[in-house]
Amino acid sequence: MVYLELFWSFLQIGLFSFGGGYAAMPLIQGQVVTEHGWLSMAEFTDLITISQMTPGPIAVNSATFVGIKIAGLPGALVATAGCILPSCIIVMLIARLYLKYRRMEMLQGILNSLRPAVVAMIASAGVSILITAFWGNEGKIVLAETNWLMVGIFAAGILLLQKCRMNPIWVMVLAGVANTAISLIGG
Repeated sequence: MVYLELFWSFLQIGLFSFGGGYAAMPLIQGQVVTEHGWLSMAEFTDLITISQMTPGPIAVNSATFVGIKIAGLPGALVATAGCILPSCIIVMLIARLYLKYRRMEMLQGILNSLRPAVVAMIASAGVSILITAFWGNEGKIVLAETNWLMVGIFAAGILLLQKCRMNPIWVMVLAGVANTAISLIGG
C-alpha cells in the first residue's frame, strides 16, 4: 500500500509541477508534509536544501529521498518512477504538437499566460522556506522568536549574489560554513 501511495503522490507532483523545481516545491510540501505527514516542515526544508545541492531536478531528488525514508530502495524507485512518468509522456506529446503548431498565436498566448502562475508558485515556496528558517516549524511570525542568525546569513547571501555577483554555489557553501561555525562557537 505504501508503494502505491508513494507512486500516486509523486505521479501527481510530476503531472502538475509546471515551471520546474521551484514551482514544484508547494506541491511536494502539500503531499509529503501536509497530506501524508511523511516529513515535518523542518525535514522538508532540509530536503529542499539537499535537493538543491545534489545533481538533478528537485522533484526527482525529493521523490528519491522521501521514497528511501518511507520504504527503502524499492520506495525510492517507485516514487521516482511516479515523478518522472508524466514528464516523459507529456514531453513526447507536446513535442509532436509544438513542432506542428509552433507558429500559432493562440499557443504563444497560452504559454505567456502561464508565466505569472509559475512565478506565484515559486514565490509561495520561497516564503514558506523563509518563514521556517526565520521563525521555526510553527509558521507563526513573532518578532521575539526570530532567528537573527538565519536572517543575517540570508541578508549576507543576498548581498553576495546581488552586489558581488558571486556564484550561487559558493554562496550556499559559505552560508553552510557560516551557520556551522557559529553553531559550534555558540553551542
